[in-house]
Amino acid sequence: MGKRTQRHVLLVEDDRAIATVITAALEDEGFAITHCASIAERDRWLGQQSFDVMLTDVMLEDGDGLEGLAAARARAGDLPVIVLSAQNTLDTAVRASESEAFEYFPKPFDLDELVHAVKQAASARSAGGVDEIGNAGDGERMPLVGRSPAMQGVYRMITRVLRNDLTVLITGESGTGKELVAEAIHQLGNRRTGPFVAVNTAAIPADLVESELFGHEKGAFTGAVAQAIGKFEQANGGTLFLDEIGDMPAEAQTRLLRALQSGRIRRVGGRQEIAVNVRIIAATNRALAPMIAAGTFREDLFYRLNVVPIELPALRERREDIEALAQHFLILAAEDGLPRRHLSADAIRKLEARSWRGNVRELRNVVYRLALMAREDVIDAASVADIIGDEAPAPLAAGPVPDCGVAAALTHWLAEENPAPGTIYRRVLAVFERPLIEHALARTGGNQLRAAELLGINRNTLRKRISELDLETGPGARLK
Repeated sequence: MGKRTQRHVLLVEDDRAIATVITAALEDEGFAITHCASIAERDRWLGQQSFDVMLTDVMLEDGDGLEGLAAARARAGDLPVIVLSAQNTLDTAVRASESEAFEYFPKPFDLDELVHAVKQAASARSAGGVDEIGNAGDGERMPLVGRSPAMQGVYRMITRVLRNDLTVLITGESGTGKELVAEAIHQLGNRRTGPFVAVNTAAIPADLVESELFGHEKGAFTGAVAQAIGKFEQANGGTLFLDEIGDMPAEAQTRLLRALQSGRIRRVGGRQEIAVNVRIIAATNRALAPMIAAGTFREDLFYRLNVVPIELPALRERREDIEALAQHFLILAAEDGLPRRHLSADAIRKLEARSWRGNVRELRNVVYRLALMAREDVIDAASVADIIGDEAPAPLAAGPVPDCGVAAALTHWLAEENPAPGTIYRRVLAVFERPLIEHALARTGGNQLRAAELLGINRNTLRKRISELDLETGPGARLK
């Protein structure tokens, strides 16, 4: 067996700690690493040596690592590039895809996933092709706000579908921003010059859904006094967004499935089939699996729609984004004619402590109300309490509580500690997380990778919680 040719990686990273970790992990996999920290050094190395893969940060010591990247990559023979960034916004993810990056990793990233991506990129390079994550062009940047880890998966999935017409199913609670994601895919994708047509299937009477979607001919039913063009034809050449798809009647599901399979529709009362060219993006706040089991949603339609799933996190799962969202909505409120307000640090903490059952939509409405009714330019915690009130803690479940087990322990702890309203959720999670993580670390001898696998969570999430809870991991604990 011949000796394997060593693969070479150019690592452009000005954070020495991160560069050291990446270098060690890739060298363990047999890669040769050349490290530099600037754009100038990057271009010099690309002119001197051939590389299989390049990893680059965005913020480098002498400028923006994405500037001139496409040209540099082309000079290096379409070198596959993996982009790393702490600027974790949709704009950065899209800029990475515009540079035809092989993959984009927001910091903090999973080291194993990064190593796997480098291997894939090197294999694609040797095979003569690179699987790019997309090229969005100069589309309008959409107002998706947040840099939390929960949103990074959303941004990455968006960039993956910009250069294709795969059907997307967006799931998430009401108010999480599903239509904004659909608009972002349309505006940043290759159908941005076509129409974006949104239809809320839950808001249409059941007997009119087919007419709304497919149109109707004159005289097709009582009240059809003229021919009408349906949403499919209106969206021809663009994107059709089907919101609340879980509420679509069974008869309309059948016709929708037929249209998706054939690319042709027939108006209600019509005989002629009409070819349509639309991209379908569907969304729902309902769990479709139980509906499929109950026979109220077609399983074959689900698989036709669920080609690329994007799940939007609830706002309570991305509390670190609340400040940025609130500041964003204050700016929008001022643009809409309301007074320009600012939030104090204690007001932000009070907003972060709420449960936000209505998610981002509820937060937006609350911020507009604060901007309208606040007496001072700076909104403090007292103003928040006066205007929107203190959120009452959710009542404990009714019924007898067993004498032992988690429920009894929780009831006892709440009675003893009596935590302040607005802090209960976080404090209870911390109380239960600490012994759980300590148990997992003890079971695995302090090995955080195995502990994360035991708990069923991401290793980076475990590291973050260990740090936030200030856990003593013991001499056996190690980062791997």
